[in-house]
Amino acid sequence: MPGSDSPGFILVDSDLEPIAFNSAALQILAYPTLIDQIQQQSAFLKEKIGSRLLQVNGDGKVKCGKEYRSGIRRYQVRAFRCGARETEDRKHCIAILLERQISFKSFLGETLQPFHLTPRELQTVMLLVEGLTSKEIADRLNISTNTVKAFLRLVMVKMNVSTRSGIVGRIIGQPVASGARGDLWN
Repeated sequence: MPGSDSPGFILVDSDLEPIAFNSAALQILAYPTLIDQIQQQSAFLKEKIGSRLLQVNGDGKVKCGKEYRSGIRRYQVRAFRCGARETEDRKHCIAILLERQISFKSFLGETLQPFHLTPRELQTVMLLVEGLTSKEIADRLNISTNTVKAFLRLVMVKMNVSTRSGIVGRIIGQPVASGARGDLWN
């Protein structure tokens, strides 16, 4: 899997022959194969584009798939027609953009990582961010409301905030009242 979250970019002609592409696009489409192991990269890309990303109708119209899965990662696929007017006879290029989609749970997990929350504290915070009350969180996690309150107090200490809204504010990056550790968000 690519080490970075760089978007993949491919430029193809009207026959879906690659004109240009970046290494991120090749990494995304080749996973789990290493790109060094692909002998004919253009032929590989053309096959992937034609079978998984784009469909060309008989009238030359291009239909783009909405999503591409590469391992456990999901990418939004967008295609843009460029380089010619609609009236010209199929002389155009198509730019394909593959952008990683990050789920809210993944984002939240990454955001809360510096606070070293336990799995149960993390579950509690995720439900808090969804807007659930302590009783609703307790029902979902099959624990008592006092346990939920204890988890939230521990989270507040770890995040250096004093309220439930302080937890949410810390997650979305808003400044918190005095005494907060600003070094994590600057």
